[in-house]
Amino acid sequence: MSGTPHTFSRLPPPSDLLPPTPDLAPLPLSFRARLSGILLLFAVVPAIVVATVAVETLNRVVPMLGAAAPWDSVAESGRRAVAAARAAPLTAEQQAAIDAHEAALRESVGSARQLQFLARNAAPVVIGSAAVALIVLGVVTSRVAGHLARQLSRPLDELVGWTDSIARNEALPPAAPRRGAPEFESLRGGMRSMAEQLDAGRARALEAERLSAFRESARRFAHELKNPLTPIRFAVTRLRKSPPADLVEPIDVLSTETERLDAMARSFAQFGRLPEGPVADVDIAELARYTSRSSVPERYTLEIDVEPGLPAVRGQHDALARALSNVLLNAVEACGERGHITVSARAADAAGRPGIRISVRDSGPGIPAQKLAAIWTPYVTDKPGGTGLGLAIVRQTVEAHGGEVFASSAPGATEIGFVLPVNDGLPAITGEPHAT
Repeated sequence: MSGTPHTFSRLPPPSDLLPPTPDLAPLPLSFRARLSGILLLFAVVPAIVVATVAVETLNRVVPMLGAAAPWDSVAESGRRAVAAARAAPLTAEQQAAIDAHEAALRESVGSARQLQFLARNAAPVVIGSAAVALIVLGVVTSRVAGHLARQLSRPLDELVGWTDSIARNEALPPAAPRRGAPEFESLRGGMRSMAEQLDAGRARALEAERLSAFRESARRFAHELKNPLTPIRFAVTRLRKSPPADLVEPIDVLSTETERLDAMARSFAQFGRLPEGPVADVDIAELARYTSRSSVPERYTLEIDVEPGLPAVRGQHDALARALSNVLLNAVEACGERGHITVSARAADAAGRPGIRISVRDSGPGIPAQKLAAIWTPYVTDKPGGTGLGLAIVRQTVEAHGGEVFASSAPGATEIGFVLPVNDGLPAITGEPHAT
């Protein structure tokens, strides 16, 4: 069969067709294991070096001290010398000297033999003792190193876990008495304080973002509501000039509802922007008296308690007057047809600075505890036709002035108010209000 011969390529071996096996890196040792090993090395290595040097020195020095061969040679030559000396005629004094020399020679030979015995048997004993001492030292140091490693690694592992929890915005474990160095407890306290500050910062940022979104929606709603209200008001005004007999009542309804929508639009527009305007010294005592009398109808019992000599507050008079008026109108609505309202203004502490506390107490039925915290939230209201912006505007205005709001309630005694700092400027008025 003719034609171009087929060429077959050689297939790679099966091993080449498999994906490469990743190199398995050894798992890193834990911090506790590393610390324990380091402490153990610091204790055992010097001990091994010292023991090795001592044993080597002993092996070299003891044989030198216990060498008996030279002493045997000296003893033999000494005995011959003593025997030769005794053969000669000696005086009594010379005989005594020979006897003393012979006794000293015997004593020296005996000492040399004792040293030789110790040299043969001391080295194994010393080496064995050193080995036992090293074993005991190793056991003791390993336990001490393990204890120290636990004392250091456990708090550090705990604090590392805390950093992960803080990064994930998780709550730290509850505080409990722990053993260990006081520095670790100080570090725990510092991390708890840092976590609380971070949580507060996150809450303030979320609250500021939420309020900003509320204000933006309020601005848009007010704008969209005002556009059709203007021609409607003009139309109602023209119809009132010469109304047909059968349209008088519908025109009155249109006029009333138009006014209500206009008031609602003003509320949304007011909440949709921060307080603005000239800043001046505001006489809080006079503001409390005038606003109370102009906001509370005569059918209610009004009591005004203003501490004499209150300092002026640097701020915007109209915005503060509207804020206090909103609180008063809230108290009037809470009292119903009749009731008792008390307005007080007194010196107080405002976050460590001198301040003025303004409160409005009413004799209404009170606010349930589960709803008390929500009274400052925009668009939250139980009143038919209400916008839920009255107290939200109060809070926005007060916080823009660097103050804070408060509220407490019980049946027949609800108190709502705010504290303003007495300062020389109003730096917070141009920025976002503080979140509480």
